[in-house]
Amino acid sequence: MAARDALVIVDVQNDFVSGTMKVPGAEAIIGPINEMAAASRNLIVATDWHPRGHISFASSHDGRQHGDFIEVAHGRQKLFHDHCVQGTWGAELDPRLRVEHAALVLRKGYHADLDSFSAFHWNDGATRTGLAGYLRDRGVERVFVCGIARLGCVLQSALGAAREGFETFFVDDASVGDAGRSEDECMALLAEAGVAVVRSGDLLKA
Repeated sequence: MAARDALVIVDVQNDFVSGTMKVPGAEAIIGPINEMAAASRNLIVATDWHPRGHISFASSHDGRQHGDFIEVAHGRQKLFHDHCVQGTWGAELDPRLRVEHAALVLRKGYHADLDSFSAFHWNDGATRTGLAGYLRDRGVERVFVCGIARLGCVLQSALGAAREGFETFFVDDASVGDAGRSEDECMALLAEAGVAVVRSGDLLKA
């Protein structure tokens, strides 16, 4: 991968691989991600980093369960099992992930009353995480996104990168998890945003 390229790895954390929010097939993407990471000069790791009692936790709302929705100040919020709580094992990266040379580890979702699916924007749709400015300052023009969940935070991160003006690629085989969304709907969103869907093997050959 060239100096103008960045690889953004999203949420490959213990809770999503083998913990409270385990995604089937998550272990299978670690190998392809490691191969791409080894070839990346601008490696960014984005992780969930929630305080206890976070607004996205069903346990923070009486009578609510995982999968429910509530209305919050900025719109609709889906509720989940407690996950990726700051300072816990579940929030740590899967130990098989080889990203020691990462230029940046971005913590998202750290505000108690606001979630952040995208590595580029908070869920209010207006507040930026600062990642776009960081990448532009490093001369990055193309962004490749992979990780967990494929049709959740990976999708939103790819759309966020495109929204910020980067040429964006969604690395399909290095991402897993449907997040309860329609495949056709998500692929249409990517196409509409100008995001190309690629495979890790093709990327490594290029």
